[in-house]
Amino acid sequence: MKNSLKILFVCLFLVSCQQKITPEDISKLNGYWEIEKVSFKEGEDKEYKMNENFDFFKIANNKGIRRKVRPQFDGTFLFNDDYENVKVRFTEDHVYLDYTTAYAKWSEELVSISDDEMLIKNDQNKEYQYKKAGPINLLGDGEKTK
Repeated sequence: MKNSLKILFVCLFLVSCQQKITPEDISKLNGYWEIEKVSFKEGEDKEYKMNENFDFFKIANNKGIRRKVRPQFDGTFLFNDDYENVKVRFTEDHVYLDYTTAYAKWSEELVSISDDEMLIKNDQNKEYQYKKAGPINLLGDGEKTK
């Protein structure tokens, strides 16, 4: 009985600590994000030391785009014409990113977001942990990056 009460207390504590995402937090999505880790529902994690592609979000008034970009050594990004339309949807306890392309529609849950980190969960219960990224200038030419 004591163990059951301890487990219940811990569960309630964890639920109460979950970040509540507000409409003001959505502006934090804007910018470049790099995946750090993917957690699978089986309990496995895959860590990424370096990514060839970043996710770029541009959201205003709960609508916008997400596109894959590739950082270059001079601090610029390569991208193509492909992107996903994104709508931010608030429910009572959750925030969802609804994506649409000409070929598909899907949703992911925005679990948490801060200025530096973001956690997104898809419909297969995979959790994607992102860190905020920016331009990389490895040329050392003294030029300012965009």
